[in-house]
Amino acid sequence: MRFAKARHDGPKSLPFTRFIGQLYLRVAGWTTEGELPPSSKGVLIAAPHTSGWDLPYMVAVAWVYGLDVNWLGKHTLFEGYRGPFMRWLGGIAIDRRSKNGVVGTLVKRFAETDRMYLAIAPAGTRSQARQWRSGFYHIAMGAQVPIVCSFLDYGRKVGGVGPAFVPTGDIKADMDRIRAFYDGIKGLRDGRTTEIRLREESAAETPLEATAAAAAQ
Repeated sequence: MRFAKARHDGPKSLPFTRFIGQLYLRVAGWTTEGELPPSSKGVLIAAPHTSGWDLPYMVAVAWVYGLDVNWLGKHTLFEGYRGPFMRWLGGIAIDRRSKNGVVGTLVKRFAETDRMYLAIAPAGTRSQARQWRSGFYHIAMGAQVPIVCSFLDYGRKVGGVGPAFVPTGDIKADMDRIRAFYDGIKGLRDGRTTEIRLREESAAETPLEATAAAAAQ
């Protein structure tokens, strides 16, 4: 079973974690594919997100790449005894009830650090949502760092990374690229998969386009 090489310009994980990640995936029958872009920073799309098992697989895949990845999690995940461990894994607690701007805070964090890869699950929930949240896009746009299409394909038992690009500001064109890549990639609970679409795309449609999209659902 072959794994991706740990070659990248981002933050490096501790050497022993690569062995742990490889062991975890090997026992589960998984492998990895793809290469990280030549960038010291990036926003990783974590998709599809349909199960609590996505977190350990995501961390294991990141460790195989030798990447010390940060990820966003609901604040309740960091409460009590789990907090220190989740932060050690790279977690950043997000309280959506807060009035502080999450996007602006993370854009500033990118500007203040030399190396950072941030994984975000745009679905925002393990259950099926109406559409993706657009925070990942606006963070990458504001920080001018690549969006990296990372994935967990439970159908093939493969995790890794696909295309990467700095967002252009043309949301629909950029999202079309993302949709094309994730087409056919299966989550663990595939019936919970959220449609890859942003609210801003719907707002930009003409009434005729909106009607046609609704009729197709």
